[in-house]
Amino acid sequence: MIFRLALAAILALAPIQALAQTVVIVRHAEKADDSKDPDLSEAGRARAAALAEALKGARLTLVLATPLKRTVQTGFPAAQAAGLVPTPVPLDGGVAAHAARVAEAARAAGPEATVLVVGHSNTVPDIARALGDPAPEALTDCDYDRMTVIQLGGAAPRAIHARYGARTESC
Repeated sequence: MIFRLALAAILALAPIQALAQTVVIVRHAEKADDSKDPDLSEAGRARAAALAEALKGARLTLVLATPLKRTVQTGFPAAQAAGLVPTPVPLDGGVAAHAARVAEAARAAGPEATVLVVGHSNTVPDIARALGDPAPEALTDCDYDRMTVIQLGGAAPRAIHARYGARTESC
């Protein structure tokens, strides 16, 4: 519900005539363990379903994730509901290079696209910054419920920071 309000608010900010691309950025959902490439936990699968529910009606056109299972699994329910599959964006070259590739891929989706980006606690702020968020939220290892919605296409990008699914506490 909070996400839908945030999405409605950001879409209302755009002039009717302007084409506006919307990018939704989230961190992957809760992971099952601390191994190198874990699956989502039960709570993570519930959060991925909550993300899909929050994005219902958003008309996703692209879902970007890293090649790691937890990001793909987080974006999969929303992608599947839109008839899409998550597109992996390599992590090669470090966080800044990854953020630049994600921003480039999101912008290439088109002026009326709605793009979901699923990243990690250390990549989400840089991705948001690369897409024009002047004050991206820092994420701790315990933050799973945060999302950033950025609208491109106007004179300057507009960003809203919101939450979705079960609330988590920063650690």
